[in-house]
Amino acid sequence: MNETYDVVVIGAGPAGENAGDRAVKAGLRVAIVEKELVGGECSYWGCMPSKALLRPGEALAALRRVPGARAAITGEIDVDEALARRDSLSAGLDDSGQVEWVDSAGMDLVRGHGRLAGERTVEVTAEDGSVRTLVAEKGVIIGVGTGAAVPPIDGLREIRSWTNRDVTQAKEVPARLIVLGGGVIGVEMAQAMRWLGSEEVTIVEMADRLIPREEDFAGAELQDALEEMGITVITGARMVKAERAADDAPVTATLEDGRTVTGDEILVAVGRRPLTDDLGLDTVGLEPGRYVEVDDNLRATGVDGGWLYVVGDANGRALLTHQGKYQARIAGDHIGGKDVGRGAWADHTAVPRVVFTDPQIAAVGMTEAEARERYDNVDTVRYDMGHTAGAATTGQGISGTSQLVIDADRRVIVGATFVGPHVGEMLHAATIAIVGEVPLDRLWHAVPAYPTMSEIWLRFLEAYGM
Repeated sequence: MNETYDVVVIGAGPAGENAGDRAVKAGLRVAIVEKELVGGECSYWGCMPSKALLRPGEALAALRRVPGARAAITGEIDVDEALARRDSLSAGLDDSGQVEWVDSAGMDLVRGHGRLAGERTVEVTAEDGSVRTLVAEKGVIIGVGTGAAVPPIDGLREIRSWTNRDVTQAKEVPARLIVLGGGVIGVEMAQAMRWLGSEEVTIVEMADRLIPREEDFAGAELQDALEEMGITVITGARMVKAERAADDAPVTATLEDGRTVTGDEILVAVGRRPLTDDLGLDTVGLEPGRYVEVDDNLRATGVDGGWLYVVGDANGRALLTHQGKYQARIAGDHIGGKDVGRGAWADHTAVPRVVFTDPQIAAVGMTEAEARERYDNVDTVRYDMGHTAGAATTGQGISGTSQLVIDADRRVIVGATFVGPHVGEMLHAATIAIVGEVPLDRLWHAVPAYPTMSEIWLRFLEAYGM
């Protein structure tokens, strides 16, 4: 017998949970389907455990910049305690706390693999093979996220390798680690493992710089910092082969130019792929295995009736937890009849993103190159974070280029990048300025407190000639 709900959500990660919660608050009856752990990738294999692994080294680096405090450092990181804290922040891979929240929010949790079986219909296959059919009277929301992409490199799929799930839940720190990919996951985990005791860490990046989607200077300054702490960074290099003599033997990676790199583990961090290949998209006229295109209310385009919504990573707009939750709030409101007329536009123009390395790289909106493609007149202004009074009081040796990208015709900020310790906490000011389209002449009257690193906002405006 079919079970009828107003809304069926496939995927109980952050995006799915938030979409379902908003629909419940709109008075709808919601079922949420999850085949793995309630809470999703971010809680157990992404955001939370990765930051827990980075934090001990980041804290030590901060202390070493402070005269007087650095003398108090007398030992090394307690790796066992660091891993235990990681386990605590990722709940020991136990989702019972998240399940309690789902129950308290008023959603019905259905365990199993959910896939579409035609219009407004979801079949859920449980571990024991039994199948439940859920019918959604108002709509289905997909929030299944992404998984690690594995490139077609000779031998790579045949040998034991790590993805983000393996490295964030590692029980031991490898003596030698090869990191394939210099994006966010790659650089964060390279630094975390080095801080935690890896003797050799090598990053291999095909592009000519690290974090290639951000400003050039950000990748260059991060590379300098990683190399200073003993990490080898190889850019502009393509890996063509990976092999192990046995499953427990070292891995040898061969580069296109003939160079080889040897490690005990290899982390594959080249990107993500949508988990839409076994979702039944073909039953509603969509192509499996691809990101699902959506409109600004997060409804799948190409599906008649406007009943199918896709939130978070699976729509490919912005593969970030906070953006997925933002989309989820809009989709949940929309399916609940609360059409506030705003749609999801911030994920086109004001996406905040942070690389939690030391130095951190925090950015929002457009890079300079992206802005020059869109606007006729673009200005940039740069300032070194180390030249603020706040940096001087925080510690010695603090530096990092920061930049604003300005649409000169409107005199508003369209992009911002900050490099330096803890600059992720400064990012929301730039996000508000971009979303609010605050004119520079008005921003001049937003006075930063002294002595803080936020003083850089005044220095930006002064350097711009105001």
